[in-house]
Amino acid sequence: MDWDDLRVFLELARRGSLSAAARALRLSHATVGRRLTALEAALGRTLVERRPDGYRLTDEGEAVRALAEAMDDRAQAIRRREGSGGGLSGTVRLTMTQALADRFLIPRLGPLRAAHPDLDLEVITDNRALSLARREADLAIRLARPQHGDLIGRRLATLGYGLYAAPDAPDALVGYDETLADLPEAAWLAQHGGGRRVAFRANSVLGQLAAAVAGFGAALLPCMLAEGEPGLLRLPLPGPPLTREAWLLVHRDRKDVPRVRAVIDHLTDLFERERARLEG
Repeated sequence: MDWDDLRVFLELARRGSLSAAARALRLSHATVGRRLTALEAALGRTLVERRPDGYRLTDEGEAVRALAEAMDDRAQAIRRREGSGGGLSGTVRLTMTQALADRFLIPRLGPLRAAHPDLDLEVITDNRALSLARREADLAIRLARPQHGDLIGRRLATLGYGLYAAPDAPDALVGYDETLADLPEAAWLAQHGGGRRVAFRANSVLGQLAAAVAGFGAALLPCMLAEGEPGLLRLPLPGPPLTREAWLLVHRDRKDVPRVRAVIDHLTDLFERERARLEG
């Protein structure tokens, strides 16, 4: 049995479709299908049922997946040891929302670069929650406290939200599309929006900011993003203030890697200095 075949099967089991597994593994569809066929032939059993809407694991497939997950966990633990004895050089991968990265963090990373010129940063903005356990990122800033896993979390800041609109905006709202209706911001608008028409919907905070500036209506936005934005006024809130917590997450196996620790310390100090701006 080839471990690479098992790794491909595991990604297929996680993603549920051939195309999603191929993208995650950066392989072609044909290669993923060929490796799955090879694994089933080597084991002499059928692991997946091929359906029009994707792939579903058989009972044998579920059993193999559980064993493969355990193998992958140990392999990833070895990978997380990489660089643990190194100095302040190499790459640190950090994932967060695009608005927080583009409009707040990246413009404030100059002092980190000056203090550690041999340290390289890779900032990833992705709608998916990248896995710290599988080294898809070293650090994550997320707007929710971690609930499980071998992650260590530190609360960086409380983010304040306000209602913002252009001076001549109509009595309408700017909100999220239906795919993000479960976000606290969307729930707040649904509860306190007074039944006003939603004149513009977007699946990003930056899109809502642009729509508010363009005059579509009032948007519930992070204060650190909207305060000082030309053409926007802060409106009285029709309900209790909304806040969200920003958490810095790291896998416990990576927290003492020198280059990762340097970024953790910088981010902690930065968010503390900018506390008033973040709280709004």
